[in-house]
Amino acid sequence: MKKFIFTILSLTIIAGAYGVGFGVPEQVTQLWGGRATETAAAPQSAQDGRRGQGRATTVVLTPLEARAYTLVLRTIGSAVSLHRTEVTATDAGEVIETALRANQRVEKGDVLLRLDDRTERLALEIAEANRDQAQATVTRYEGLRSNGSSVVTDVALSEARVALRLAEANVGLAEVALDDRTIVAPISGQLGLSDVSVGDRLSSGDAIVTIDDTSSLLATFEVPERSIGLLAEGKRVLVSTPTYAGRVFEGEITAFDSRLDSVTRSATVQAEIENPEGVLLAGMTFAIRMTEDTDPLPVVPATAITWDRTGAGIWAAEDGKARRFPVTIRYREGDQVWVETDAPLGAQIVAEGASKLREGAQVTAAGARRGPGA
Repeated sequence: MKKFIFTILSLTIIAGAYGVGFGVPEQVTQLWGGRATETAAAPQSAQDGRRGQGRATTVVLTPLEARAYTLVLRTIGSAVSLHRTEVTATDAGEVIETALRANQRVEKGDVLLRLDDRTERLALEIAEANRDQAQATVTRYEGLRSNGSSVVTDVALSEARVALRLAEANVGLAEVALDDRTIVAPISGQLGLSDVSVGDRLSSGDAIVTIDDTSSLLATFEVPERSIGLLAEGKRVLVSTPTYAGRVFEGEITAFDSRLDSVTRSATVQAEIENPEGVLLAGMTFAIRMTEDTDPLPVVPATAITWDRTGAGIWAAEDGKARRFPVTIRYREGDQVWVETDAPLGAQIVAEGASKLREGAQVTAAGARRGPGA
């Protein structure tokens, strides 16, 4: 008898635990009259569902505005002088005079150095003497012919004139050779360092000194393929250098390559930078920036963007109901996103709380006054 009672108690405890954890089976509720209770509770549940369905979601709204986005390209480049040259010796010889002081400003035609020119001066004197002699011969022959003398034939006079022309040409050659012994500045600018000094012997083609006209610099830099649309001759560029922190120099694009590099997928660009004060030096590394404003585009807070299996979208409140508009994201900057969308400008966009919305759901703006029963 004790075993029977113990078994009944055990089954009762197990049945109670099952009912608490998994609910009472329908068959049992029918036996206990639970269907009447369930039927009575159904209208209350439906009423609660309708009440939940009609409850508006509180969101933060903001008007949809359009603004231009500023495209910014940042790159690194280096500069050379727009006008520059390397002076070389045109002839061999010993240096007898120099005026090569580093960073000195020279003008075109200023004397930089002189080579020993004694041989060339003597050659010029010989050429001038031969010219004078040829000139005297021609003058004498022409005088005789003008007096009616038949001693000088036409052939003799012609040969004398040819000899004079040759003598004059030799004088010209001698003058060029003498001029080549003096090296002058081919352009105006600043001299670089030179190791040429008096007594050195130069060979033809030896480098003497560099001259840079730094009143304008030519910056060379690379622009990636995605930013090729920013390139145009005359477009303004902004240049800065760590040497002059906080100072910005302006320039403009003068040329760019007609093709992309097959490895770097970028184009080489040149920009001219005005440097009237001469503070920038050739060879400096520059941080280069180019900007361009796009056409106005709708801009929304980043929190307004939601995602589903169709892609990105934003929610707008129309007559108190939520409507979703697909968007194509164009640009991002901070917490702002520029998009393409069919949503009209001025529409009230859900800036916060969009993740809780469904199509057609009722919405109310945060801080808005609710009516009775809301």
